[in-house]
Amino acid sequence: MALKQMQDLLPRVDQYLQGHDWSGVAAMRGRHFKVTPLAAGEYNLNYLITSNSLQLVFRVNIGTQIQRDDQIVYEYKALELLKPSGVTPLPYFVDDTREFFDQGILIMQYLPGEALDYTRDLPAAARLLATIHQLEVPRGKNHLICEDAPLTLIYEECTELLQTYFNSQFADPDIRSYLKELIDWAAEARAAEKFYRQDPWPCVINTEVNSGNFIVNRQQDTISLVDWEMPRWGDPSQDLCHFCSPLTTLWKTNWRMTDAQKREFLKMYCRHLHDQHLRSTLAERVRLREPFVFLRGICWSAMGWVAYQTEFTGMKNPDTWVKLQQYMDLKFIRSIFDPLLR
Repeated sequence: MALKQMQDLLPRVDQYLQGHDWSGVAAMRGRHFKVTPLAAGEYNLNYLITSNSLQLVFRVNIGTQIQRDDQIVYEYKALELLKPSGVTPLPYFVDDTREFFDQGILIMQYLPGEALDYTRDLPAAARLLATIHQLEVPRGKNHLICEDAPLTLIYEECTELLQTYFNSQFADPDIRSYLKELIDWAAEARAAEKFYRQDPWPCVINTEVNSGNFIVNRQQDTISLVDWEMPRWGDPSQDLCHFCSPLTTLWKTNWRMTDAQKREFLKMYCRHLHDQHLRSTLAERVRLREPFVFLRGICWSAMGWVAYQTEFTGMKNPDTWVKLQQYMDLKFIRSIFDPLLR
């Protein structure tokens, strides 16, 4: 299905490239591009466009995870903010007029390489995240969704996500009961977010730091983070907890981080921080956030597990369905939360 949709749209992408006036985009001016399918996800179709040595990604947005009509513009602006970091794709062009395509489109730098390998690339990932989290961005002068109440934000999102599972005929009664216990716990535990209000350390956070969104170029010894659909303005603990979560590491691999490996990863991250206060408070920031980040992951999985069997209208990925089935297992869910909440 995904390949067919990409192939069907390819002539339109080519037509758009050849018919558009690129005089305002220096890198693309006067060029003729060859278009080939690159990758398809639940929310975007990506094409590789090439002209001699220049390679770019032509991204067609087909859905949103942040419930915004301007999804593609949101991502483009985020890439603009991130330019000084040197570890994200450079944005070249955005078009959300819907005059040619029914969807918004984005053109950005193509970064060749391979996905992150947890057994080899943890030091590089720690350095990259520290770079992004320390990027100087004017407070209150960016477009990013702000996490003013981070734990409440996750709790409310989880409550909404779980309605799909709780109301589904496919729901397992035992899993439903355990998830209700978790959401009741979160309703009380979110009061701990006063820590973040009293000691804020806001920065650009990606919120989707899974291995497939890192591009490692071993020939050039570089690492980049390429997917910026739903970044926010919030505490760095969000990305760190998400990166270490078993729901993240198992998503594209069969690797699960041990407690010792997590401690070592956070130590590596701290070595790249310039701010002593952030280093000294990081452990507490992570401890308070971790169960909420894990909860969001399992609630999203519960929603996705039902949606993939019913009304999901996005691009269905077979690998995603395999992981959703793995995650919606009571023994697996308990292995994540019982050690944290006992």
